[in-house]
Amino acid sequence: MAKSEQPADTGSGPFLERRYRLDIVRPRRTAAELMQQIQCDVAHFSPDLLADFEKTAGAQHGLAAGDEFKIKILGPWNGEVRVTDISPTAFEFITLDGHPEAGRIRFSLLPHPDRADAIRFEIHSWARSRDGLVAFMYDKLGAGKRVQEQTWRIFCERVAEASGGATLSEVQIDTFENGAVVSAHG
Repeated sequence: MAKSEQPADTGSGPFLERRYRLDIVRPRRTAAELMQQIQCDVAHFSPDLLADFEKTAGAQHGLAAGDEFKIKILGPWNGEVRVTDISPTAFEFITLDGHPEAGRIRFSLLPHPDRADAIRFEIHSWARSRDGLVAFMYDKLGAGKRVQEQTWRIFCERVAEASGGATLSEVQIDTFENGAVVSAHG
């Protein structure tokens, strides 16, 4: 039986919006070619010691709406996600019942806002903790937050490596809590 989706409004604690982004100059692949590579092997871009993606529904290579992944996350944080949206330069997951977060996350390749010879890879999430215990462990103790931040930082760096281009800076991370900036750092 398919698991239910777990949108942010079903969660607990503050609503967090996070953006992880990395600018890549002179990539050897177009945004669509690079995104196709990511969509064909999401697990390759994620550090398996921190977050090991295993496809449990859908074709082995490629992504389609409705595909599902089980993610073994370092610590007591395992969860599942479902693909809800896909395009030539983006895809989005929603968390499923039991995931430590309630919300969605979008992976996209965009034109750089200032440079014609660059692209921007971005991971953008909108989520709350699944429940009060996860909120306490994540927000107060910081355990899950550090694992998540390192996972998406490495994911961004692996995308840059696969692009064949050079990075313009380190991964930039912006966090908003209930719409207000909480932190911005690289």
